[in-house]
Amino acid sequence: MKKLLSAVAVAGGLALLPGVASAQWGGGPGGRFGMGPGMMGGQGWMAGGPPCAGVTGAASEITDEKAKELATAYADKYLKGFTVERVLPFTGRIHTMYSVELKNGAGEVRTLHVNPWGNVMPFGGPWARGS
Repeated sequence: MKKLLSAVAVAGGLALLPGVASAQWGGGPGGRFGMGPGMMGGQGWMAGGPPCAGVTGAASEITDEKAKELATAYADKYLKGFTVERVLPFTGRIHTMYSVELKNGAGEVRTLHVNPWGNVMPFGGPWARGS
C-alpha cells in the first residue's frame, strides 16, 4: 500500500510540474507559450518600448559640472569635511556616468558614483584607499 501511495504521489507531482511551468511563462490551456507580447513582433519591451510603466526616456544626461555639484551637495550633507578632488567620467552601456573622488584633511578618500540622471550613491564602503 505504501508503494502504491508513493507512486501516486510522485506521478501527481510530475503531472503538476508542467502546469506550474507553463503558468510561469504565460501559457496554459488555450494560451500561447513564450514570454509575452513583443517577443515575435508585437508591441512590448523587446519591440523598443520602455520596460517599466511610466518611463518615458525623456530625462537628459548630466554633465561633468553637474556631477561635481551633486557630489559636493552629497558630501556637505553626509560626509562632513570631504571635498571633491576629481570627477572621472566612464561609459556604462550607452550612458556616461561619473566616479567622484572625495578627500578630507586627514587624507581619507571616499568614492561616489553619480549615474547619468544625477542619482548619487556611495561606492566601495567606508574604507580609506591608500595613496
